[in-house]
Amino acid sequence: MLEISWTIAFAVILLIIGIPTIRIIFKTQEAPAATDLRVDVAGKQWWWEFTYPEFKITTANELHIPVGRTAAFYLHAPDVIHSFWMPALGGKRDVVPHRINRIVLTPEVPGESVGQCAEYCGMSHANMRFRVIVHPKDEFEQWVKNQQAPPVESTDPLAQQGKALYTQSTCVGCHTITGISAGQIGPNLTHFGSRKSLAANMMANTPANVAKWIENPDHMKPGARMPNLGMTGEQSKALAAYLLSLK
Repeated sequence: MLEISWTIAFAVILLIIGIPTIRIIFKTQEAPAATDLRVDVAGKQWWWEFTYPEFKITTANELHIPVGRTAAFYLHAPDVIHSFWMPALGGKRDVVPHRINRIVLTPEVPGESVGQCAEYCGMSHANMRFRVIVHPKDEFEQWVKNQQAPPVESTDPLAQQGKALYTQSTCVGCHTITGISAGQIGPNLTHFGSRKSLAANMMANTPANVAKWIENPDHMKPGARMPNLGMTGEQSKALAAYLLSLK
């Protein structure tokens, strides 16, 4: 009788847990509404790319969404399996090559939080982070306008020297800067200077850190796919000044 009792008791508990769980699973897999904000998320070794088809903008490692509007994230990976995880917003789902997975959620409170790859994906898996910024509606609209506009470059001589270095180096083959280059391998740098961090949210976006990254990316982030371009001293400082001027 004791064995029958605890078997039935646990079966009832599982049934109570299972019914709402199954309902939620199906709900999270519903097709997004036409009014939802679509964000295409590409997980790459070892950084994140965010594309907003509605606004025709692409950024990297910083996810911007408006409060109160449902966002639909379409997840894909060009290399290996990753996992897109936003702990503060309650979303986590595998990012699988040759397959589109989705997360649909509605942020309710403005603020900033962090995201992380939650599936081991190689040497810098632990460094595959991103920043999530939930804006009030008007702030998000202003952010979109800024991203759609061409980058505002500085007239500072050091930044102009950096621009010349950028256009004459192999940077143009990997990175996009609107009106300057159209590379697709590395992160889009069109408004790089407006970001708070670099290297997938590993460090603050400061002149010193950008210069260090340019000089030795593999040391800053083990396994980084960006090659060492042999730029040091004034060259790396000039290139950092140019990139940080892109706002």
